[in-house]
Amino acid sequence: MKENKIFKTSFASVYPYYIQKAERKNRTKEEVDQIICWLTGYSIIELEKKIDNNVDFETFFNQAPKINPNSSLIKGVICGIRVEEIEDPLMQKIRYLDRLVDELAKGKVMDKILRN
Repeated sequence: MKENKIFKTSFASVYPYYIQKAERKNRTKEEVDQIICWLTGYSIIELEKKIDNNVDFETFFNQAPKINPNSSLIKGVICGIRVEEIEDPLMQKIRYLDRLVDELAKGKVMDKILRN
């Protein structure tokens, strides 16, 4: 099976797009960081190190301290595919993050985004 090229894409190269998407809808970089840290278990300092070290998505998620157990509650469609039905665990985590940033940009409150 051919590996998806997003797996080897630098997380740091996509991160600014997450920020831009949120800021276009009057949300903040801090909220995006909060979402990423909630999903992955990284602290803000660890997140910044991963970005500075230019790690790829595969490394970013494989080295994540702890994927939030409530991430399985993330539902919805990204690029025409239901995130809860994605079979590849790495692709599912990437799409979870995409979905969370989408929810932020759509104006959802943080408690609902973070499945509290």
